[in-house]
Amino acid sequence: MKRVVQWTIKALTAFDWPLFALLILMAVLGLVVMHSAVGGTDWRFADQLRNFMIAFVFMWIAAMIPPPTLMRLAPYFYVIGVVLLLGVEFFGETSKGATRWLNLGVARIQPSEMLKISVPLMLAWYFHRNQGSLRILDFFVAGVLLAVPFTLIVMQPDLGTALLVFVSGFCVIYFGGLSFKLLVPIAVLVVAGVCTLVYFEGHICRPDVDWVVLHEYQKYRVCTLLDPSSDPLGKGFHTIQSMIAVGSGGVYGKGYMLGTQSHLDFIPERTTDFIFAVFAEEFGLYGGIMLLVLYALLVVRGLAIAARAHTQFGRLLAGSMSMMFFIYVFVNVGMVTGILPVVGVPLPFMSYGGTALLTLGAACGILMSISRYRPVRQ
Repeated sequence: MKRVVQWTIKALTAFDWPLFALLILMAVLGLVVMHSAVGGTDWRFADQLRNFMIAFVFMWIAAMIPPPTLMRLAPYFYVIGVVLLLGVEFFGETSKGATRWLNLGVARIQPSEMLKISVPLMLAWYFHRNQGSLRILDFFVAGVLLAVPFTLIVMQPDLGTALLVFVSGFCVIYFGGLSFKLLVPIAVLVVAGVCTLVYFEGHICRPDVDWVVLHEYQKYRVCTLLDPSSDPLGKGFHTIQSMIAVGSGGVYGKGYMLGTQSHLDFIPERTTDFIFAVFAEEFGLYGGIMLLVLYALLVVRGLAIAARAHTQFGRLLAGSMSMMFFIYVFVNVGMVTGILPVVGVPLPFMSYGGTALLTLGAACGILMSISRYRPVRQ
């Protein structure tokens, strides 16, 4: 009986309650919006409820694992993830023109999702191991550790997931001590590239122009972002309809389950990538701001956990997990409102899908583990 009580106390204290309260609120809100997006409680709503329950279990398990154990397991998670990505490259299953899945017999998995966690784990382990004696070579090695899975995911192709993996890993490198001065030339090149793209849009977006580094559909996504009206019934349909839905919501919204764009099937992928358009149409500007405030509180809580972490590993990992949430929201809302190209990034705790929810649940569990960890003083 005593052991049961001790285990129960340990299980309850595994949670970071401010973070847990935010997650419960967002899960309820996500299910409410999903109910509207699917028009009732059909199989997709039931599946999403099941996905939330499984994600909660993953979060709880991750919260119970102390950071020293995560640090010891980090290299193994990274190697397994890269091996699975190589398996996708040679033995993967193709669906809708992309080879992203691997059939293990008992389950069909998408290994790239695993790298969203294992890459920052590995890099945090690497910088923790070399803290106090960092050299330029160490940042080069970290760059290689990040570039390998990023390249393999881009080759699938899955630019959205590759972007998330890159950002979560890059945040660890930056928080690990990368000089801000080194980023200034990169930022200048990016701005110059975007300006050039906008200026020569009429020439480089012609069908006979090959962008070489991007697939054809990725080229059209960028060109559609620059001018959605160039193909309003084809490549630009997603962006145009989502922007109409967001704008038609106005300040106060049309009301719950009263969104015409979504319920008349004008919004494509309304349960996944474009669910924010459903939310904005029904709850308006005020509702959208409220949702973004909730996400901001989630990121701020994660950064607060990072600031109070007792080890370099914990600080880097918590900071990376927090910024991963930010990038999820920034990219998804950006593509729905037409300021970023459509790259297939879900909205955390809102979009339908099991794999992404498991990843987010594990990330939240890691934050909770870092929050409650207190090193034993010798």
